[in-house]
This record gives sequence, structure tokens and C-alpha cells, in this order.
Amino acid sequence: MRALLWVVGVIAGVIVLLGLLLEAVRWLVIIGLIALAAVIVLAFVNGRRSAHNYPSRR
Repeated sequence: MRALLWVVGVIAGVIVLLGLLLEAVRWLVIIGLIALAAVIVLAFVNGRRSAHNYPSRR
């Protein structure tokens, strides 16, 4: 009986930790997507700014 309680306790702990880990991964993915969008916007703005500073030679 004691072994069964240990097994149930360990499985419950693993499930809780797995749930927390998956939640953390989901938030990391969301934060990563926001950071990626910010980098793309900043690169676009800097590209436009440098294009205005250096007119093409034609």
C-alpha cells in the first residue's frame, strides 16, 4: 500500500511539473514571437532610415 502511495505521489508530481513546464514553454513562445516582430519592425525602420540618408546614385 505504501509503495502504491509513493507511485501515485510521484506520478502526480510529474504531471504537475509537466503542466508548469508546458505553461512556461507557451509563454516563452509568445514572448519570442513578440520579440521577433519587434526585430522585424526595427530592421524595417532602420532600413528605411538608411535609404533616406544615402540616396541612390542614378
